[in-house]
Amino acid sequence: MPAPAIPQRFFATCAPGLEAVLHAEAKALRMAHLERQKGGVSFSGTMADAWHANLELRTAIRVLMQVAVFQAANADQLRAGVGSIDWQQFVRPDGSLAVKARSTESALDHTLFVAQCAKDGIVDRLRAETGSRPSVDKDDPDLRVQVHLVRDRCRVLVDTSGESLHKRGWRRFQGRAPLSETLAAGLVLLSGWDRRAPLLDPFCGSGTILVEAALIASDTAPGLFRERFGFERLPGHDAAPWQRLRAAARARGRFPRKLTLWGGDRDHKAIAGARENLTAAGLADHVQLEVAEALDFAPRPGWNAWIASNLPYGERVDDAVRLAPLLRRFGALLRQRCAGYRTALLSGDPTLSAALALPAPQRIALKNGGLDCELLLAAL
Repeated sequence: MPAPAIPQRFFATCAPGLEAVLHAEAKALRMAHLERQKGGVSFSGTMADAWHANLELRTAIRVLMQVAVFQAANADQLRAGVGSIDWQQFVRPDGSLAVKARSTESALDHTLFVAQCAKDGIVDRLRAETGSRPSVDKDDPDLRVQVHLVRDRCRVLVDTSGESLHKRGWRRFQGRAPLSETLAAGLVLLSGWDRRAPLLDPFCGSGTILVEAALIASDTAPGLFRERFGFERLPGHDAAPWQRLRAAARARGRFPRKLTLWGGDRDHKAIAGARENLTAAGLADHVQLEVAEALDFAPRPGWNAWIASNLPYGERVDDAVRLAPLLRRFGALLRQRCAGYRTALLSGDPTLSAALALPAPQRIALKNGGLDCELLLAAL
């Protein structure tokens, strides 16, 4: 669809704990009527602003456009409310769609039923208007719709992103339990890194933190690697101004001269995979990688670097017992060798966080998928 001149209300979602970072990002993009909320930020703008948000926001997971708000205490009200929306502006009658729902403190509390009712409202209206109806495709639909019920008040939102924005498009190697790209970017942004001092990751795995740090340092828009976004599949999408926006973003990225990014991991396959990911992102020449034990980490004098890493942790009861000695020794190494450095270390276990014995760390609660984590920020 063409970028409308009438402002719409959008909601950019993020992982719990990253709302402040996402708000700062959206503010830097000069989004209007910006409001920080639980789980993300809302803003007003045109569809062109949604393009910009999808392309540039590093910690956003989805950018949703609000298309209706109404009371829905029962199924009839829900179907009627959804059916009042002009769906031809969002999906062709022969296209495909998927509907997801969530419900909080509402009479309609079965989310699968809510999603089914909303889907029926969409297809009934399109069938009545055109004689045809879109099909359901849960994997790769033309249109994704979200229905949010809170105390019987319903918000209907169109997903302008398509696939989750953490799927940047540069990842070739997955590795074992990698961070999502959006969380890795959030870790780097929360660290306070000045983009001039070296940034080091001694547990780099598949290199997610290093790739995202390099994209931040070079001011490369994270959405440039994506083949397409959800808004590109909307009827009447105006491709020309969108391509101009992409071209302007592509032209601006420059990696700083003399900036050092370094990653080490004991796993040869992880280092090979990290190199593959960096190559796909066009960053292989800007990041140093080596097979190395974290306990052999030997900082260079005078660096005053940032150490940003996703520390090893597991899900079994005995994992903390097994890993605590490693992290106790790693924490001692940091305190003894890294005076003047700063840390941004993500830990998934309080026992392992304590084993590091960092000096008065700031603790920020985050979610890594469904796992409760904390980011430890400390000056050494």
